[in-house]
Amino acid sequence: MRKPFLLALVSFFYSISFSQDLGYYLPANTSYNPSIPKPKDIIYHEVGEWHITHDRLVNYMKAVAAAAPERVKLETMGFTYESRPQVLLIITSPSNHKKLEEIRQQHILLSDPSRSSSVNIDNMPIVVWIGHSIHGNEPSGANASLLTAYYLAAAQGKYIDDLLEHVVILFDPSFNPDGLQRFSTWANQHKSKNLVADPASREFNEVWPGGRYNHYWFDINRDWLPAVHPESQHRLEWFHRWKPNILTDHHEQGSNATFFFQPGVPSRVNPLTPEKNQQLTEKLAAFHAHSLDSIGSLYFTKENYDDFYYGKGSTYPDINGCIGILFEQASSRGHARETSNGLLTFPFTIRNQFVTALSTLEGARVLRKEFLAWQREFYKNAENVSGNVNGYVFGDKNDEARTNLFVQMLLRHQIQVNELGDWKNNEFEKGKAYAVSLKQPQSTLIKAIFENVPVYKDSLFYDITAWNMPLAFGLPYAAVTNEKNAFGKNVTDVPAVGHSTTPSLSSYGYLLEWDDYYAPAALYALQDMGIRAKVAGKPFEMPIAGKNMAFDYGTILVPVTMQSISAEVIYQKITALAKEYGLKVYPLATGYTTEGINPGSSNFNALEKPSIALITGSGANPLDAGEVWHLLDQRMNIPCVQLEQSTFNRTDLNRYNTIIMVGGNYGEISKDKLKAWVQAGGTLIVTEEAVSWASQNGISNIRFKRVRPATDSADRLAYVQREEIEGAQQMRGAIFRADVDLSHPLAYGYNQPTVSMFKANKVFMQKSKNPFATPFYFGSNPLQSGWLSKENLEAVKNSASVIVNAVGGGRVISMADNPNFRAFWLGGTKLFMNAIFFGSTISAASSREEE
Repeated sequence: MRKPFLLALVSFFYSISFSQDLGYYLPANTSYNPSIPKPKDIIYHEVGEWHITHDRLVNYMKAVAAAAPERVKLETMGFTYESRPQVLLIITSPSNHKKLEEIRQQHILLSDPSRSSSVNIDNMPIVVWIGHSIHGNEPSGANASLLTAYYLAAAQGKYIDDLLEHVVILFDPSFNPDGLQRFSTWANQHKSKNLVADPASREFNEVWPGGRYNHYWFDINRDWLPAVHPESQHRLEWFHRWKPNILTDHHEQGSNATFFFQPGVPSRVNPLTPEKNQQLTEKLAAFHAHSLDSIGSLYFTKENYDDFYYGKGSTYPDINGCIGILFEQASSRGHARETSNGLLTFPFTIRNQFVTALSTLEGARVLRKEFLAWQREFYKNAENVSGNVNGYVFGDKNDEARTNLFVQMLLRHQIQVNELGDWKNNEFEKGKAYAVSLKQPQSTLIKAIFENVPVYKDSLFYDITAWNMPLAFGLPYAAVTNEKNAFGKNVTDVPAVGHSTTPSLSSYGYLLEWDDYYAPAALYALQDMGIRAKVAGKPFEMPIAGKNMAFDYGTILVPVTMQSISAEVIYQKITALAKEYGLKVYPLATGYTTEGINPGSSNFNALEKPSIALITGSGANPLDAGEVWHLLDQRMNIPCVQLEQSTFNRTDLNRYNTIIMVGGNYGEISKDKLKAWVQAGGTLIVTEEAVSWASQNGISNIRFKRVRPATDSADRLAYVQREEIEGAQQMRGAIFRADVDLSHPLAYGYNQPTVSMFKANKVFMQKSKNPFATPFYFGSNPLQSGWLSKENLEAVKNSASVIVNAVGGGRVISMADNPNFRAFWLGGTKLFMNAIFFGSTISAASSREEE
């Protein structure tokens, strides 16, 4: 059945790789509808001659849809942060388009075990999602989408008619519009008429942060599961609307490689992924091999890449009854580049991506019924729950916002969520907790979200080794064992914020509880209006509306007197903020407490409005910096200045009271200037590798634990073992339990004695000799989830997670881990915001290192 397809590929017009006309790419002996515009007609250059910009890419997709409405329908899934459209082309036969909704409705029945048995798949089209360039500076995929769109819209003949009759194609030309636009601009503006292939040329060396990332410098190929960003949220909505059988993810790799297609390393497949998934992946691989063989392209498989973390585009489908396929093409980065395999041209990279898109569609056509049957089987098997656990309960009764954000994440994956029923457990409060049953179609995905991986077959990983989402969100959760009463009514939506309290007008003051996730956003908004606030350094009790209430460390006091704004305006503002952010605010009728400190006590510390500078640019880790920017800008509505290292050295630092340095190398920064600023009263927050940099340069006083070598110098090992031994010592990412001093300003708002921290580095701090300076620290059994070597685990044990150093009149807050990891580590948000708002209130005596 593959003969017509292979003959067409073998007869490719084989010209030199510098040629950019369509004959270099397209199958020969195929006629094309002349009414369909060729790419050059719309984008004004041949494919591969220049890097396609996102605006021109969309223009071409619109033109194709307009010219071939009988085959192509264009949908706008949504818009990116930079307001670029995310377009999706639905490509199939004219007869299928006439009954498209009927086809979709029938297809999604395969994922409903209660109804799938009656579905006839004999003539059902298979659904294939073709996706391109989720990393903006891996452009061959998006550029190849021009060719695939043209071929599918314009090709004529029996073969293409049969293909489109049996396949519905969801065609996503650019997973990452903002990153693609950024990179294409860079590559095009540095192209010479006489192509320069020297890898040292500026064309191949982007300025920071590069085009890989989205607007906030996130790798959105890690966001399929957490779905933090609009690009992911829009895509998931359409993914689950159609439930594709195959999804391709077209990437690029190092320039000295060749071409990779899955399967990946067999021992690095997540244990929740069924064996049948890998068998079907292997069957598809034969089609890719035939296609690449026919044009003489080198390739490899079952090496380097894995199917472990379900947050990637090639792995998320595997947990949803779909087959995810990763393609990795050696990158030319620019237009032509010298490599160890010879001269690598941009058109060559595009052609490989194009032919494997076609090989995927051919494999889907030939194996159609097998893939459809597998999707039905996957969901039938998923609902067969074994073991004592039949669901999970979760929720934080002190912070509804974090709980609601978690529910929203679950709902995006079409996970059925229930209100908490009549389940007896003091940790969870009805109305503020939810339950998820495993007896539903998405039970395998639920396990991937809630469970820890029990056994690791390998010690090498391409990405993180753990992502238990309740731990990441900092939510209490518990397994439900045969408790039918735990599951109440179905939940279809929840607000992003919790329930607020509406205070009455007070002439004395207001109390704002700090437990709520968005409390820092409200506090900044008040300060930005010029309203002064204080924070409680000790607990207290006082009457509120005739009822005695207890208030914890970190409670915010907004006094009405001695403000420059009237009591009425303060009331209006604080009431509006309580509603906007879902906060609990209480009016004060008196300053007299029934127990503990009074509002006039010196233990209420005055707070300064944060003025924040984030060190960015060359040397800083763009992922870590982007996480901080996103947190402040998107979630807390707090502005921060982005300072390049070179700009830092000529900037008046007196404009800022807080400077943040994430993991990276800061060799260009004036160390003396930074230290003087801290000594004058500034708060310096350093995370991950920046902790080591600050200590090495005398800005902080941190001592580090040494990692015991994995091998002895006397050992004699086989050369082939080197990669495995060295790779096993990498910290790809695991979750650790940190003990917390809840009375410390950095712990305000936490209610549990432990916090889950994510660690993906080898920064192991010794605890401070000052007994009050290490508010977050790891005990003797800290590992909660993930894999790491025994040598690294020993280094984590009894180490410090957070240390505060007093330096002159300022503070250096060192966080060995990443509290903002990928913007879904909401359990670390409070720590980071506490450092910004309360860092300057930390006692100097509790932060000076004892000799």
